[in-house]
Amino acid sequence: MTPHTHASTDAPDAAALAAAGKADPGIVICDACPVLCRIRLDQTGACDRYGNVEGRLTRMDPLTVLAKNPEQVRFLGADDEGGLLPSREVFVTAIGAGTTYPDYKPAPFIVGAEIDGVDTVTVVSEGIFSYCGLKVKIDTDRHLGAECATVRAEGEPVGHVTTAEYGSQMLSLGGVRHLTGGSKREGVVTCATLLALANGDAAELSIDGGATIIVQAGKAPVIDGTREVRMRVGCGSATIGIFAQQWQGVADEVIVVDDHITGVLTEHQAGRFLDMRPSGIRVRGRRSTPGRYFQVAAPGLAWGGTDITDPLAIIERIDPRLAWPGLRLLMVSTTGEHAAWFVLNDALVPEPAPMPDAIANIVARIGENCEPALCSVLFMAGAGGSLRAGATENPVRLTESIHRGETRVTAGGAPVMLWPGGGITYMVDVTLLPAGAFGHVPTPALVAPIEFTLPRRLYAAIGGHVSRIRPLADILQTARPRLEPPRPGAGFPW
Repeated sequence: MTPHTHASTDAPDAAALAAAGKADPGIVICDACPVLCRIRLDQTGACDRYGNVEGRLTRMDPLTVLAKNPEQVRFLGADDEGGLLPSREVFVTAIGAGTTYPDYKPAPFIVGAEIDGVDTVTVVSEGIFSYCGLKVKIDTDRHLGAECATVRAEGEPVGHVTTAEYGSQMLSLGGVRHLTGGSKREGVVTCATLLALANGDAAELSIDGGATIIVQAGKAPVIDGTREVRMRVGCGSATIGIFAQQWQGVADEVIVVDDHITGVLTEHQAGRFLDMRPSGIRVRGRRSTPGRYFQVAAPGLAWGGTDITDPLAIIERIDPRLAWPGLRLLMVSTTGEHAAWFVLNDALVPEPAPMPDAIANIVARIGENCEPALCSVLFMAGAGGSLRAGATENPVRLTESIHRGETRVTAGGAPVMLWPGGGITYMVDVTLLPAGAFGHVPTPALVAPIEFTLPRRLYAAIGGHVSRIRPLADILQTARPRLEPPRPGAGFPW
């Protein structure tokens, strides 16, 4: 338990349990999660989200409300003219709202507002998620670790490497098996790692048999101490196709080294279209289609995401019937970070030579066409039990209305991607939520905001807690929320 000085004036609907009269005087028992912390006066529970303020269980963080123009609000709930802020200008998020635990409780806030002439209800709650995790996209060609390799934080397993995508390596972190299915320390470290990344902080991860990386949403990854700069323009074959016409006449052969598909210009369809003379240079690996080779080298941190530091090492042979002295050869990576220029001598051996300006300009253009390397973090969770019961007495009807498109789901006001099929499984880009949107409970589990918005008539039809609807104006004036503008790129929920 820790001291805390800030308290919301709008406490969640959670009585300070007396524990059948056995609680010590001045202690309140928090029922916001299964831990049931016993909190002394002026201290908070293990999650720092609830505290004992003057003997009353109090939510310590303020309710967060999105406002299009928060700086224009003279006092909460009113505009510059002293009137109520138009309903379309604000959106009550679940950040700071509190939870529905235990399951029988209605959602902390069920907000009624008229939007464009429609009576609308937004059910607002912070979900306690054990079934949750993060999908992390790391823009890099560099080999981070084998698929399915364990990802660790502080030595504890917190996830695994999953299938790579075009120009990016992917991690799957968290999940119920790491949070609750392993040792206590594994669960605690997993929860702390997920919380840091979800709230936009950096986390250091190590991959069994692979790299050590620092990941932070919206920032460049740091791989074995080196900050990544570029996301590749394409695979080796795509790079050949993009720049083939520019190479024609200034290079006789170009080999683009890539862990996935290494491209050879004169064999490639692009080179044939341009009637380029075959060079007779054959690279190692398994030929896929003309000019496209798989498995030219092992994965690594060097040229094109391979372990190659000497590009000539991937040349298997040079056919003397096709090659000629003076043949100009460019070897380049998919990001342009690695490039070397060679000219074949009389013995048809590639010798290093100064790179012509025309070639250097094309290599620079490869780099110019690479997007900045970033880390992307998506929070993914399945909303079940108490969340749905907090919205309606017949939870399946809420799920059905969501999948019919009648009820919209948001997370801290940010748009989410809903998975089809059963349940309410969703993903959200953590950079679109207001700062500090995620919390935790020591079960361990993450706490994330979620909102359900639908017409009032539909809310009544699905068995919603209609008697608990509170007007938007009442919440703005009594809850004294923190007003935040929406994050860039998130749009406004209405």
